[in-house]
Amino acid sequence: MSVPSRSKELPVSLLTDQVMIEACQARDFGRIFRLVRARAGTYPSMIARRCDLTPSRVGEVIAGRRQLLHMDVIERISDGLRIPGHMLGLARRSWETPPSLTVTPREPAEVPTSAVEPVAAGLPGADVDSILALAAEQALSPSTLDALHSSIADYWRRDDEHGGETLRPAVVGQLRYVVDLLKEQRPAPLRDGLHSIAAELARLTGWTYFDARQYNQARAYFTESLGLAKAVDDRRFMANVLACMSLQATYQDKPGDALALVTAAQDQARAAAGTTPRVLAMLAMREAFAHATLGNHSATHTAISEAHTQFGRISSGDPDPAWVAYFGEPKLIVDTGIAHGRLGEAALAEPLIADALRREHESNHRGRAFHAFWLARTQLQRGKLDEACHTAMEALIPAAAVSSQRVTGHLREFYAQLEPFRREPAAVAFESRLREVLPRQVNESPRP
Repeated sequence: MSVPSRSKELPVSLLTDQVMIEACQARDFGRIFRLVRARAGTYPSMIARRCDLTPSRVGEVIAGRRQLLHMDVIERISDGLRIPGHMLGLARRSWETPPSLTVTPREPAEVPTSAVEPVAAGLPGADVDSILALAAEQALSPSTLDALHSSIADYWRRDDEHGGETLRPAVVGQLRYVVDLLKEQRPAPLRDGLHSIAAELARLTGWTYFDARQYNQARAYFTESLGLAKAVDDRRFMANVLACMSLQATYQDKPGDALALVTAAQDQARAAAGTTPRVLAMLAMREAFAHATLGNHSATHTAISEAHTQFGRISSGDPDPAWVAYFGEPKLIVDTGIAHGRLGEAALAEPLIADALRREHESNHRGRAFHAFWLARTQLQRGKLDEACHTAMEALIPAAAVSSQRVTGHLREFYAQLEPFRREPAAVAFESRLREVLPRQVNESPRP
């Protein structure tokens, strides 16, 4: 989003007022928005525009009917209203340093050859790699495409187990390699195959950025993937990418965008030949997420029902694309539970998420951690403090095994929700275990 100009800054008298300071420390955005309206003359519609929120969402927050917990939303509020980062428990924001004080990095001094690590010294430089690639004969055959597809499947497996942070350089490198192959004239089947592989690699790269909550980069790669799929008229894959973008929009608290994107995904899927019930079930569930984020109960329930209806039509002979294979019965069940959880229907959500978690594969560390924190949240909403803390404690091991800022975000949200119970034995035990397994998350999680 664009950074507001200096003329739109809040009055210093407001930022230094003890009431505002306490509201920011508590991340009480209802109180913050009321103070901004009363003391700075910034109306809710202006707050919404500056913070990239919907006016109705701002109104709900002011009325005390909704809390804002997602870190990226808090960052947008800090940037949009020019509230210094430290007041909201954030790092110093880029706009807090005047341009005149920004230091231009100096060109790094040349490192003596003797200082280079022995292993790195034996490797050719990047420019030499490029020269060798140009000189090499880039022979291509169907077996090459099969090998690339296999590597993508392996990337996704490792992403589930460990997160995408360490995979990203390899995925981006392979994406560039495939894009280079597309620059040469190829027979139509090979050219189309390369476009499809490049689209998959771009989506995977976007997913790793999304999982790291680097949303601008994620959107750029998702958009690139969409263009690559459109070049070969792969409408089913376009639907897949749009569904990813819809999910990201729910995380960014942009439910209107989420609904528009998943609706476009469903349009693409229905227009494509051979779209399978499994694909339609997955898309219906993403629609349910968007409606649930909007707080629309009836539309959410309708979309959930459609997802289950489509899933019931799946047969073993369906030509499902590889990218939707993950959407099995446990995923259908857990996503149904999460959709109910987003609506605040914790009594419906808890048994569904618990059932799916029992079926989840042990190697899927991110999924297990992610869904366990969702289960803990629903248990806490139902007043089951001991069970919630026990569930969250079990989630810490898979959370520590995977590099995922999305999982970290859910951990921090649960930790913040424990604030009223901080002295209860179960909460004390959870915090003790958290400090042991993931001490950094405690230190970086300001209490609300």
